[in-house]
Amino acid sequence: MTNLSLLRAYKWLDNMEQDVRRIERILGYKFKDEKLLAQALTHSSAVDNRLSSNERLEFLGDAVLALVVCQGLYERFTDYLEGDLTKVKSMLVSRGTCAQISRQLGLQKFLKVGKGMISSRALSGSLAAGVFETVIGAIYLDGGFEAAKSFILKALGPKIEQANAEHSQGNFKSLLQQYAQEHFNSTPTYVLLDEKGPDHNKCFELEVSIANQHFHSAWGTNKKEAEQKAAFNALVELGILKESDTHESLKS
Repeated sequence: MTNLSLLRAYKWLDNMEQDVRRIERILGYKFKDEKLLAQALTHSSAVDNRLSSNERLEFLGDAVLALVVCQGLYERFTDYLEGDLTKVKSMLVSRGTCAQISRQLGLQKFLKVGKGMISSRALSGSLAAGVFETVIGAIYLDGGFEAAKSFILKALGPKIEQANAEHSQGNFKSLLQQYAQEHFNSTPTYVLLDEKGPDHNKCFELEVSIANQHFHSAWGTNKKEAEQKAAFNALVELGILKESDTHESLKS
């Protein structure tokens, strides 16, 4: 079966040849095996067998993205400690950043989804983030690590160059504000719930809410720290960050 026949088997885009060329120009990469590109752009809602969808490629792409970003930060910021590197990494590989890059490239426009999801807000959020990772996985399988690395560094290059530990110390609040504005059309509100201890050694408990949705509160040795931790809790609950991603960065 030819590559073109395989693309038809995935019930992909109507004008396949033209769209394949357009996507390759956007990615700056030409696929040897076009069925990998077709699978990367096929959501599970569009197929009967989830093994034919892009879910496995998303799993692989997530790992490749993390490795490339970690290597890039390690080489670029030679004077950063582990906690500093973790802060910047968590921002660069977050679902919010992946979705933003995907929208900038226009990848979500080519994503094949089921009829019930065509107008879903998820197309600009979680699905957009996912398709960035599936494309990375497809490029990795088709062209190897260096090809995937080249695509990732080109896509994230400006963000990596601008990143620094001082700026990214506020990334949890910044990430949450960006996500809230895009998905809730609202801004986060931080509320002081409690404070304990003598004046010279107080601890503060704050919670954050977005559009009447409340998230787990957090304690900090000052209000700024508590706000960061509360924002982190909200990002975990919203599925933007994983709890294991950022314990070190919250310590710094």
